[in-house]
Amino acid sequence: MGTHAARGTHIVWDWNGTLFHDIHAVIEATNASFAEIGLAPITLDRYRELYCVPVPRFYERLLGRLPTEEEWEAMDETFHRHYWMRAETAALTDGARQLLADRQDAGLTQSLCSLAPHDRLLPIVRTHGIEQHFIRVDGRIGPSDTGKAAHMARHLTALDGAAVPDRVVVIGDAVDDAVAAAHVGARAVLYTGGSHSRASLETAGVPVVDSLAEAVEAAEDLYGGGA
Repeated sequence: MGTHAARGTHIVWDWNGTLFHDIHAVIEATNASFAEIGLAPITLDRYRELYCVPVPRFYERLLGRLPTEEEWEAMDETFHRHYWMRAETAALTDGARQLLADRQDAGLTQSLCSLAPHDRLLPIVRTHGIEQHFIRVDGRIGPSDTGKAAHMARHLTALDGAAVPDRVVVIGDAVDDAVAAAHVGARAVLYTGGSHSRASLETAGVPVVDSLAEAVEAAEDLYGGGA
């Protein structure tokens, strides 16, 4: 990202399943979308075993084929309709609010990059009172059947010149977060509280942790400390 005077490690946070503990809302919405095309409900463990992005690939693992355009549109619309109703009652992940505040107080930078629709993401981040802890918040603008790598590249390009250190770590809950980090030359730490099982996350070859506090510690350790 160029040469900057800022110190420490810049963290790019994922939202769903990472800072936002919404996995149960996701499962309920997923099963509602499955019902639209006659699929049986899925358990949390099975979801974590199979989930991947782009999301149509996840459905391919379940169906044994890619969904048709009509099936995808029906499931996508149904999922988001049910998810956003349930997201209103979901909370931040344990410790997230304090971790964000502590990093900001220490003069360390952090941003938020999510595949949640931007026009939905920003209001819910504001509702939880944490927007001020990020130097930038980017949700998805465009189709929901894409991966995160290109979105992450746009996010970091937009941060260029914002006194962000060269040391960037993406903290997320999905293998795709590690793929996106590698795409932009960043490092990654993956958290087990979201969409993937630990076994799935460990295939990414990056640190895997069970709490956000451990994730921050691991992120700093990747570059030999935060000073």
